[in-house]
Amino acid sequence: MNGHFDMADVRRLERHLARSIPRIRRDARGVVMRGAVNVKKDWRANARATGRKHAGRLYPRTVGFDIARYGPDIWAATIGPDKAGVQGPLGAILEYGSVKNPPHNDGGRALAAEAPRFAAQMELLAARGLAWW
Repeated sequence: MNGHFDMADVRRLERHLARSIPRIRRDARGVVMRGAVNVKKDWRANARATGRKHAGRLYPRTVGFDIARYGPDIWAATIGPDKAGVQGPLGAILEYGSVKNPPHNDGGRALAAEAPRFAAQMELLAARGLAWW
């Protein structure tokens, strides 16, 4: 048995991953941003459909999002009603309900609709980053 091992492919993979990681980091932010926009739009549409009687036209306009970076590899989106907006403080009551009002679950339904699309896009990023042949 020969003790020789060719490291050329390993080095080529190493160079590919070194080039791919910055691109994946950049693209991951875009995926998080697109997902947050989709959840926001769906949440607003759900709130308009379910909250006409109580929240009127103003509550859906308060739903927005913020993107935050936690280290080089982690992006997070915070999506929900702005408490400073008109009818924004109604968000918790409309979303989770109260003693007299059933929950609307507008944000939960929007998130459930976006989760498979988001996961598919993140899987695509990982597959592109690892494809090196």
